[in-house]
Amino acid sequence: MKTLYLIGGTLSLILGIIGIFLPILPTTPFLLLTAFLYLKGSKKWYDWLMSHPKLGTYIRNFQIYKAIPLSTKIVAIGLLWITMGFSIIWVVSAGWLKLLLLVIAIAVSWHILSFKTLK
Repeated sequence: MKTLYLIGGTLSLILGIIGIFLPILPTTPFLLLTAFLYLKGSKKWYDWLMSHPKLGTYIRNFQIYKAIPLSTKIVAIGLLWITMGFSIIWVVSAGWLKLLLLVIAIAVSWHILSFKTLK
């Protein structure tokens, strides 16, 4: 069972890291899932994750404060709208798909903004 936790945690970690660069994919929920799965699978991997200078900070900030730093909100929402705007204007031709991308961008922005801002 521990092996399954480690595999699931690693897949979740990969998605979380991709989410740092791909605004439509959420980073924090995947990192929280990774922490949970690593805690069940291996204390060594959990300790590594929590002590990581970048990834551990995401998890600790959310676990302790249930908040997102202002700079993270700005970068995430900025990249989201740049990516979605580019896709809506130059990549997608179907009107229904443009509308879907717009709705997704609004929903993700709303979700990010719904969290407290970490000062």
